[in-house]
Amino acid sequence: MMNTSELPNYRIHLSQLLHQAFDKVMAAETTDIDLRIEMTRTKQANHGDYSCNLAMQLAKPLRKNPREIASMLIEAIALSPYLDKIEIAGAGFINFFIKNTAKQAYLFHVLQKGDSFGASDFGKNEKIQVEFVSANPTGPLHVGHGRGAAFGASLANVLSAAGFSVTREFYVNDAGRQMDILALSTWLRYLALNDIHVPFPENAYQGEYVKIMAQLICQAHADRYVRQPEKLLDGLHETAHDKAVNTDEDLDQLIANAKRILDQDYAYIHNFVLTEQLGDCRNDLMEFGVEFDTWFSEQSLFDNGRVAHAVKLLDEKKHLYRQDGAVWFRSTDFGDEKDRVVQRENGQFTYFASDIAYHLNKFERGFEKIINIWGADHHGYIPRVKGALQALQLDPDKLKIALVQFAVLYRNGKKASMSTRSGEFVTLRELRHEVGKDAARFFYVMRKSDQHLDFDLDLAKSQSNENPVYYIQYAHARICSVLAQWDGDIATLAEVDASVLTSASELALLQRLIDFPDMVEAAALEFSPHLIAFYLRELASEFHSYYNSSHILVPEIPLMQARLTLIAAIRHVLKNGLELLGVSAPEKM
Repeated sequence: MMNTSELPNYRIHLSQLLHQAFDKVMAAETTDIDLRIEMTRTKQANHGDYSCNLAMQLAKPLRKNPREIASMLIEAIALSPYLDKIEIAGAGFINFFIKNTAKQAYLFHVLQKGDSFGASDFGKNEKIQVEFVSANPTGPLHVGHGRGAAFGASLANVLSAAGFSVTREFYVNDAGRQMDILALSTWLRYLALNDIHVPFPENAYQGEYVKIMAQLICQAHADRYVRQPEKLLDGLHETAHDKAVNTDEDLDQLIANAKRILDQDYAYIHNFVLTEQLGDCRNDLMEFGVEFDTWFSEQSLFDNGRVAHAVKLLDEKKHLYRQDGAVWFRSTDFGDEKDRVVQRENGQFTYFASDIAYHLNKFERGFEKIINIWGADHHGYIPRVKGALQALQLDPDKLKIALVQFAVLYRNGKKASMSTRSGEFVTLRELRHEVGKDAARFFYVMRKSDQHLDFDLDLAKSQSNENPVYYIQYAHARICSVLAQWDGDIATLAEVDASVLTSASELALLQRLIDFPDMVEAAALEFSPHLIAFYLRELASEFHSYYNSSHILVPEIPLMQARLTLIAAIRHVLKNGLELLGVSAPEKM
């Protein structure tokens, strides 16, 4: 039996063999070629297990027929204890066939690795920051935030499994206009509870959660923050005195008046609503299986002078100019469609200025790669942020942006609308309560993040083969049931003879297990946790087919033990893969 603790990654092993063969061939050819070996999994078993198109890549620089080059490379490949044969196919593809014994030995490798199978040191502990969700703490998270949360958490898990040192960060937008609108909205509801009625702005926050926060303030402090409303409407348009405020100008005037009237007490209202909503957000995400290493305050960038410092650096590097009383960043010099204001005429810094300071701070903290997960509507924001980094003489290529399309929720075939202002939104918490955490997490990452997602609630709740998360979890539970029925010691399977696993379906399952570490690496490199979802669905499908066509607990002891070893390994991989996506692996269903 092979030493399973020292089994290589077969794809990497074959790539190394081909690289060595290439060096031998090129030594004779004396040709300077930039080598890129792409070893891919074949789709059909009769084409082998892995295939490479290197011979076709070399055809032009070597001025030879690809099949002739393939023959030269094959002849130069060193012997391998894992390789059965090599064939040339088509125009010059090199197809590799792994020995059945090597596939069978991998079962024990999976069992030995257990919960760590699939993990690697590929990332070499490179420091990566993944910033995601970062929703304004102005109301409950909605189903749109849920997709960014599920994608970001899964991507961070995949990167960590692939050997990167990952920091998960939430950027708290606790400075600026939106928080002021929430504070004003809550205070006006608080006044109404104290029989002081002011026209409530149409463009303020309308949700029930605002009224609840007002009630909490009232319960804790009675009428302490009650002020007479005479001066609250100062400076507003005449129409605002008789009916609801409906312009941004009037809303901003209301905020200014509230700050003046409340004076130092305004800070309490502001901090209270921030604390309440941020706490609700944190709890909501924790219940969704999403946790962060760092909650970074935007306000801290202003308090410690980092925003002013970043703007000063840009000014010193001659990337700013003054026009109409404002300070502008020449972002058009870096590919943006127009220049951007970093400081307004009133001296206040813009959101973009704090964003520049935030990204500068990320680099100062020593991250070697920065991944921002943004909603797809922020696509136009990318050039200006990367431009600012370049202007600060930082490497913009170290900043990667993963865009997440909005998720559209369907219930009973009808589209659900949502609006954080009107309060008519479907919250992430409501979604979880309806379909469960597991279904929500899995459905959110079933597609590539930048693709449109229709979230079918009816499918997510169904207990059928069409529901992918149910189908995968059922495979895991089914294996647990068989192992419980066997009632043996899993540890004894380490000494089993797996050479009897020779059917096409068994060999296909063995190769599928071998593919898992490569799939984790690919998902990390491509920022694509949906690859893990696809993989798990395929593994579950192959297992269910095998289970339905082959008895596991057969009378023949050697065959039964080998099949038990196979499904025990499948159970590990299903569990490990689901864990990367934040989904549980139930033992009973």
